[in-house]
Amino acid sequence: MKFPGLCTTLFLVLFWTFGAGAAQSPELIPFWNTSDESNTRSIDHSSWQELLNVYLDAEHASGIHRFNYAALKDSEGDQQSLRKYLVSLTSLDPRQYARQEQLAYWINLYNALTVHVVTGRYPVESIREIKSGLFNFGPWDKELIIVQDQNLTLNNIEHGILRPIWRDPRIHYAINCASIGCPNLSPEVYRSDNLERLLEEGSSDYVNHPRGVSIEGDRLTVSSIFDWWKDDFGSTDEAVLEHLKKYAEPDLAEQLQKFTKFDDDYDWNLNEP
Repeated sequence: MKFPGLCTTLFLVLFWTFGAGAAQSPELIPFWNTSDESNTRSIDHSSWQELLNVYLDAEHASGIHRFNYAALKDSEGDQQSLRKYLVSLTSLDPRQYARQEQLAYWINLYNALTVHVVTGRYPVESIREIKSGLFNFGPWDKELIIVQDQNLTLNNIEHGILRPIWRDPRIHYAINCASIGCPNLSPEVYRSDNLERLLEEGSSDYVNHPRGVSIEGDRLTVSSIFDWWKDDFGSTDEAVLEHLKKYAEPDLAEQLQKFTKFDDDYDWNLNEP
């Protein structure tokens, strides 16, 4: 006897449990929860900056930054430069640096690693096509890099390090998942001396772009980021709306005053030109 309805239900359960749209609670990896605030040294991210200068279009008419994965794929020399940059980061112990330097380290590592993964599997229409397991939609649970003998996934970096240590919702605007719906990949590498500015700019840019917040008549649609990670934005719809008002331009902030609930949406298409 066949149960088509049951099969469909099972697929949906598996998708939301294991898929990229499933929210994951932050769970600190204690190994990384230490720093040396007396260390004033900075980490060199110049080679990552050089790649962004060449392959990232931060002036696209859509307002969405586009990364040219195809062009990077065609340049073995620049792919080698990206690999060398990633290796240079793995040779460091981020725990020996001050917190702000660590934050820049992890954000840049996450973004560069994402670009490396997508380029390696390009052409793909979405990062979700790069599966890390039978029931996974995307590469986020695949062990991709080793730092201080610790195997790390993208989810480890985001949910085991960045979110639980810094507890700053603006981190969601800084890390990029190679998708149209995602906050922009910054054209400027993160450093301890520009972190606050870039986090604020990223927050404002996203909230004031239609993929972040869109109003049509009496319907408010926000990015699914604000639903998946609602706990990081204050746990309730009201708290999310207050966060949006904080970064919204005056006209948008005024329109948001009339809403108490919202729908959400997300575009997983690749953020290529």
